[in-house]
Amino acid sequence: MYKEDTIAAIATAPGAGGIGIIRISGKKALEIADLVFVSPTGKKIPQLPTYTATFGRLVDRDGKLIDEAIALVMRGPKSYTCEDVVELQCHGGQLALRTALRAVFEAGARPAEPGEFTKRAFLNGRLDLSEAQAVMDVINAKTDMALRQATGHLTGAFSGEIQGWRQEILSLIAHLEALIDFPEEGVEEAETAKLQQQIEALQKKFQTLISTASTGRILREGLMTAIIGKPNVGKSSLLNALLREERAIVTDIPGTTRDAIEEYADLDGVPLRIIDTAGIRETADTVEQLGVEKSKEYIAKAQLVLALFDSSRPLDSEDEEILSLLPEQKAIALLTKSDLPEKLGAEELQKRLPALPLISISTKGDRQGLKALSEAVHRFVFQKGADTQATFLRDEEEAEKLKRAAKHLSEALTTIESGLGLDFLSIDLRSAWEALGELTGEAIGDDIVDEVFRRFCIGK
Repeated sequence: MYKEDTIAAIATAPGAGGIGIIRISGKKALEIADLVFVSPTGKKIPQLPTYTATFGRLVDRDGKLIDEAIALVMRGPKSYTCEDVVELQCHGGQLALRTALRAVFEAGARPAEPGEFTKRAFLNGRLDLSEAQAVMDVINAKTDMALRQATGHLTGAFSGEIQGWRQEILSLIAHLEALIDFPEEGVEEAETAKLQQQIEALQKKFQTLISTASTGRILREGLMTAIIGKPNVGKSSLLNALLREERAIVTDIPGTTRDAIEEYADLDGVPLRIIDTAGIRETADTVEQLGVEKSKEYIAKAQLVLALFDSSRPLDSEDEEILSLLPEQKAIALLTKSDLPEKLGAEELQKRLPALPLISISTKGDRQGLKALSEAVHRFVFQKGADTQATFLRDEEEAEKLKRAAKHLSEALTTIESGLGLDFLSIDLRSAWEALGELTGEAIGDDIVDEVFRRFCIGK
């Protein structure tokens, strides 16, 4: 049904810019574009060769000039959607773009739904599901490591690994079915042992990849990191140092930060979603009190807590409250102001927090300790010495699909150990093969496809 529709949308980000692009895709893309685009040479859009750019004017149905533009023709199947596509590139003013888009709608296109261009690329076989989802990951990547991960998925590195596993399972199924078809041959014990080894090896690969789900999500969405400590301990100074800009106000007056400040920082490739919280202390100030309560909420939600303690002041009741919040948290303790005379030593603080990494830092001068902090965060994100160049799952949703495949492999091993027939083993392996297909979209329902692409922006 959708193939009969021609869709259009603004494909560039909102706001004024040098160039704005209207993308048209579908059976009548060339015909519709021709109704709104006029070339000074008189050439018609349907006459233009594919991958040809032509200068002209955009007009409404009354022939009134909207803007100057360049029309870029890309005929299917060699286009983003595998359909005929025309991109109209005009000036990036929002009024001109909206007016031109309205003219395209009046010429016969309908508004594209969120992610519909990429959905068509998926349905037409140009991208598999993993590659399609990676499109938005590339757009939203906040660090070079996140971008590398997204482009790896987009170019098929992840899909290739999954397809390789599917092929291994398919080969096992084919071998089993050959044995089933010729029962007089019998199944030697060595044959069964070999099958078991192959399944166990696959299961180990699955588990290794499943363990990367948390890292993949962090690279894609950012590590939610709360900076906590009593007032005037150096939280805002640390935020500014991580951002490499003066984002937060830094003064000697306690209670300057009354509400949480949220920013993204690139910590050597790891995107940190940093929340600089209000200093935690008893206060009569209603506004500051609300900020303190909000800080405690962020501590509970955070994936990582950076707990700051002032080395130039001994521990006090406010520090004790911070300490009481840490045992259940994944945290790194930071001893700040290491450039000042010491009144709280690392050894004393480490005794109170024996399970946590402890780093002495200074945000002034040589910025002592910031490199050590970066290394500690990397150890936290890439647990168990994971290769930062490796392929990671995008999130827990992909992990659940892979866990289902791993479960079917476990059932296959149980089938072997129980001495059940080869038919049962073949069923278990086929279930694992189908579960892997959900990751690439080869075995997935229309309702799930619709949900995936609904999360995309309009125009992509």
